[in-house]
Amino acid sequence: MHAQEMISTHPSVRGQTNDALIRCIEACYDCANTCTVCADACLSEDMVKDLLQCIRLNQDCADVCIATGALASRRTGTNGALLKRMIETCAEACRLCGDECQKHADRHEHCRICAEECRRCERACREAGESITPTLQ
Repeated sequence: MHAQEMISTHPSVRGQTNDALIRCIEACYDCANTCTVCADACLSEDMVKDLLQCIRLNQDCADVCIATGALASRRTGTNGALLKRMIETCAEACRLCGDECQKHADRHEHCRICAEECRRCERACREAGESITPTLQ
């Protein structure tokens, strides 16, 4: 990811980046990709019916992560209140998805990897959320 490099060059940032937010952006996009692959892998498993909730949560988590990464990448103007809520929502989506994937981790390596990535993104989101003052200008 080039989030740090790109955001630091933004005229509204002038080199003053929020490192916790940068880690969150990168974690969101990594998690979205991992969840997308995990959902696809679940669809290929023989016991796909037993993985329906896992697939659903993977898809939901991926969508939330993509939206959160996009909102967090925007530096023109401010919308701290919405961004903080999106990041909190993303952390919760990652927690739920990680919990579900963990249930299947002993049988499916892709679920084990996804659970770990969801936990990493959840932590990054929680740290970033703490660094944001919910303001609207």
